[in-house]
Parts: sequence; C-alpha cells; structure tokens
Amino acid sequence: MFLIRFWHAFTKLTGWPVQFFCFRTKLYYEDRSVQGRHIRGPAILISNHTAVYDFAVYMFVFWTRTLRCQMAELLFDMPMLGRLLRHLGGIRVDRTGYDFGFLNQSREILEQGGVVEIFPESRIPRPDEPRPLEFKVSAAWLALATGVPVIPVVTNGSYFNRQRARVLIGKPLLASDLTEDGLDEKENLRLVSERFRERIMELEKLLNEQTSK
Repeated sequence: MFLIRFWHAFTKLTGWPVQFFCFRTKLYYEDRSVQGRHIRGPAILISNHTAVYDFAVYMFVFWTRTLRCQMAELLFDMPMLGRLLRHLGGIRVDRTGYDFGFLNQSREILEQGGVVEIFPESRIPRPDEPRPLEFKVSAAWLALATGVPVIPVVTNGSYFNRQRARVLIGKPLLASDLTEDGLDEKENLRLVSERFRERIMELEKLLNEQTSK
C-alpha cells in the first residue's frame, strides 16, 4: 500500500504540469457543501466512460486520495502501460473469463478505508451506441456488500484539444437506499445498477446545462 501511495504521489507531482495543459480541467459541483474534491473515508467512485484518459483526469481531480481503479485486462497486457498501472494499484478485470477476484480485491480495499474507482459501462461506447451503456453490476454489488457511499462523477471527455475538460462531482448516495423490498438479490442488483446509470445521466444533463451558461 505504501508503494502504491508513493507512485500516486510521484505521478501527481511530476505529471501536474503535463495534465494541466492536456486537460485544463474545469470542475463543477452538484452541491459542493456535500461533496467536493476531497473524499472522506472509504468510497466507490462511479463515472461515465469517454476515453482511456478518464482515470488520469480523476487522479488529479481527487488529488488528496489514492484511487484504485478497476481496469480492463488489455491495458495490463501492454508492457509499459501495464507496469505503470500495477505500480498505481490498478485492479485488473478480466472481461474474457469468469475470474471475479477483482471484486474481492476491491472489497478489501474498501474495508481498509480506500477508494475504488469503477466505470460501470465496462468499456468505451462506440460512436454509434447510446451513452451511457448498460451498467455492469459490480459497482452495485460492492456498494451493497460494504455499505460505503457511492460518489457519481461525469466528464465530457474533452481532452487534448482547445476545449477544456469539464468534470461534475455529484452528491454521494447509498445503494441500500435504492433497493426495493420484495425483490431478490439479483433483481435488486439490476435495479441499483440501473439507478446508478440514471444518476449518471442526470449529472450529464446537469453538466451540459452548466457549460451552456
């Protein structure tokens, strides 16, 4: 854990000038008095997924915490990038198999007071697909299993161009408040996942409204 925190701190320190010019991130808040850039205690961060750079953007947005991000196996298979992601504590998710060890690893991180970052769409949508994609249930499962708050965040994905990257931080929610009596576990997982997705869509609309002013 110490080495992971060290590499996060080193990356943030050395990468700050680079990310400033690449992303020029402008922040918005649903309610800053409830949730700002600093995350207190264990939490799950969920977001829409626009590009592989989303993780880098959030690393600097939430600069006071070490984000342990669930990432696709193909990223770890790239020699240089994979080594960097391991140093940063990335959580490998093998989407081609039935290894759910990433859930246990994520749960352990949360139980130790850490922050786990999840992109529930599981992949970046293609241009012809509606956004966001249907959410996978891993975030819902972890939120219900641990009881930690879920912080929804959205980005417009505007990186490496003249327009600034814009990120909106939403108010935390508890998965247990989104379940319904009378539904079994699988049904509630699907329900909570869909309500997470609806929340992200609401924040995307709010971000568009904020940026159009």
